[in-house]
Amino acid sequence: MYNILIEFGVPKRLVRLIKMCLTETFSRVRVGKNLSDMFPIRNGLKQGDALSLLLFNFALEYAIRRVQVNQDGLKLNGTHQLLTYVDDVNILGGSVDTVKKNTEALVSASKEIGLEVNAHKTKYMTVSRDQNAGRIHSMKIDNSSIERVEELKYLGTTLTNQNSIQEKIKSRLKLGNACFYSVQNLLSSRLLSKNLKSKIYRTIILPVALYGCETWSLTLRDERRLRVFENRVLRRVFGLKRDEVTGEWRKLHNE
Repeated sequence: MYNILIEFGVPKRLVRLIKMCLTETFSRVRVGKNLSDMFPIRNGLKQGDALSLLLFNFALEYAIRRVQVNQDGLKLNGTHQLLTYVDDVNILGGSVDTVKKNTEALVSASKEIGLEVNAHKTKYMTVSRDQNAGRIHSMKIDNSSIERVEELKYLGTTLTNQNSIQEKIKSRLKLGNACFYSVQNLLSSRLLSKNLKSKIYRTIILPVALYGCETWSLTLRDERRLRVFENRVLRRVFGLKRDEVTGEWRKLHNE
């Protein structure tokens, strides 16, 4: 780890300070009111330490740079074949064999610096007009099979093998509804002005429902589904409200 930091140009004085922070560290485990004896930490980084995330990024970046990416891989903007966000790594390829080779190279480079790939959390998906594409292939990491899926969630966005956005919209509306119900008491309150309720809608509910919408290619049906959701929220803010006792409808007058 320390050699990696030096290779990235981190001053040796800082490397020595980091080494002092991680050498001869001890921990205890609390279960209820019981506290265990101290035990030494010989592997890994401190949980919850801000330095741990930085060191992990250095180690993963070092492994990625050592991977000899196959030139047959699928490229984004002519260059990128491997997308990384923290510990989420997405390998792109024009075929299952290409992805398999690049995955094996990344796993091998990671092992050299002490990182391990969790095969149970690793998935692969084939995007093709042919629904049977990739079904005859199988992928393994250290004799553990990698599950082939029809859809997966990456960075909060649902991706499907048919590149359909219907599932994405369904997932976002579900989360938007959950957010809406968590603040519906505020939207119905007489103590809050309509202007403040509108701000709650725009700053809390709308970003959740429309996360990643920049990449959506909407049909009329999709637009209708989004409009129904929006109208339902706005009716709570501006529209009529039914009295639970008398059953009569009244107009909201709070300004």
